[in-house]
Amino acid sequence: MTEPRPARKNTLRLTAIAAVAALTTALTPQSGTAAPAASCDNRSNNTYQKLLECVTLDGVRAHQEAFQKIADNSTDPVYPGTRAAGTDGYADSVDYVAGLLRDAGYEVTLDPVDITFNFPAVLRQLTPAPEAEYPTGVFTGSGSGEVQGNVIPVDVDLTPEGGSTSGCEAADFAGLDFSGDNDIALIQRGTCFFGTKAYYAEQAGAEAVIIMNEGNTPERSGLIVADGTSVDEPIPGAPGPVTHGIPVVGASFADGALLARAGSTAYVQVLPAETRTDYNVIAELPGKNTDNVVMAGAHLDSVVEGPGINDNGSGSAALLETALMMANLNPENTLRFAWWAGEEQGLVGSADYVAGLSEAERDRIALYMNYDMVGSPNYIFMVYDADESTFEAPVPVPAGSEAIEDVYEAYYTKIGEPYEDTEFSGRSDYEAFILAGIPSSGLFTGAEEIKTPEQERIWGGEAGEQFDPCYHEACDTLGNVDLHALEVNSDLIAFAMLTFAYSTDSVNGVDGKKVPGPAFTLPEPAGPEGTFAGEDGGLAHGATG
Repeated sequence: MTEPRPARKNTLRLTAIAAVAALTTALTPQSGTAAPAASCDNRSNNTYQKLLECVTLDGVRAHQEAFQKIADNSTDPVYPGTRAAGTDGYADSVDYVAGLLRDAGYEVTLDPVDITFNFPAVLRQLTPAPEAEYPTGVFTGSGSGEVQGNVIPVDVDLTPEGGSTSGCEAADFAGLDFSGDNDIALIQRGTCFFGTKAYYAEQAGAEAVIIMNEGNTPERSGLIVADGTSVDEPIPGAPGPVTHGIPVVGASFADGALLARAGSTAYVQVLPAETRTDYNVIAELPGKNTDNVVMAGAHLDSVVEGPGINDNGSGSAALLETALMMANLNPENTLRFAWWAGEEQGLVGSADYVAGLSEAERDRIALYMNYDMVGSPNYIFMVYDADESTFEAPVPVPAGSEAIEDVYEAYYTKIGEPYEDTEFSGRSDYEAFILAGIPSSGLFTGAEEIKTPEQERIWGGEAGEQFDPCYHEACDTLGNVDLHALEVNSDLIAFAMLTFAYSTDSVNGVDGKKVPGPAFTLPEPAGPEGTFAGEDGGLAHGATG
């Protein structure tokens, strides 16, 4: 039985709030049209002009600075310097966000979520010489244990061109000898869910699994650690979540190639996981129509490698500043903001939240907007492709989602920013909402996908580099953000929230009214630039190879 985590003091939260207040006061507004901070806090920012004056880059960056400070000050005994699920850094991030929202007058709920806390794993090659220890991590859904034994490659291709199907079906294990007591399956990333690979390995008799990266491109060559709970048909329980009874750890392509040598033996250790309680932060502002809820969310946790200031301190900070600047609104529709726990573990917080809603409560949610990585340093602007104009969606697209996409695209067109589609894949916190039939969309600026020369010509940056070179790395710090991308998307997040605060007629047919103030006429969307040509749209979050 896991002991409950002790309650934390509010000292850090109060310090961080004071720091943000000092920053907001000290920093000069970014343009001559920005309103004084005091007037923004005290008035109803109920027009596009008022709200966009008040949601400033300085305000968003102040929250990112607070997240960085939380990570820097974290002395978590297992993962210091991070804001990962189950750590002190995450708990302090919750305190910070919830405290500001309470002070602004929101109805704040801390929604408890059970998360699986994995301790650092060990992956050591014993033979051939020399003995070496490799960077690794635990896949979500892994079992625990210590295994020292033979490494058995499963359909591993060391000259990969992409499309590896290693471990994707039971036949891949046929003819391989897993009859020993300590056999370790070495499987390559590609094609199917990671959980599928681990499932078939366990069924074949493996006592541990190493999943190596595919190695066909630079972004698919480093250490891979991801969600191992999703499985493909015809595995029972598909699409999951499932858990495994054996250790499942990750490796880079280069380390996997060394482990694939003839005569390889290795040592794998995964300590028993703990169940810990984290919290989603839910903030609500009642509107005149309490049965038509406009919802937006961003995940608050980082990975264990670092502070996560782009992933996802960017979405969390922009959404927080929008909520604070809308706190005095008297909206037509009820507004609900969410900061999710455990996204990096497999969308745990958002899935738990939606699963806990009654059918009547789900029916009240008019739409959901998701903001995950909106300031990538080598960015391109992307919108979830609900109308499937570029990518055929691998998941159901609820009716009305296209109308949300249209607002984003029309805004980019209005301000002269080119944009691109990203696959409507469900590979972030909107998944649970779309599976519940709730119209959804969102913004994204890229993760591990490589920028092309054509994309460099359109958006600048550097071709041949990842959209976020520090994706899931320790270097995802305060400097790992493009300020132009963050500013544009922060404004768009606020614009969309205000638009739907007054009317969701285009999404679900519920009558509303015009946003107060001068009209803000949106043009027809210009259309995506078409630079992906059938690729996966830069969206790296997820459980598939």
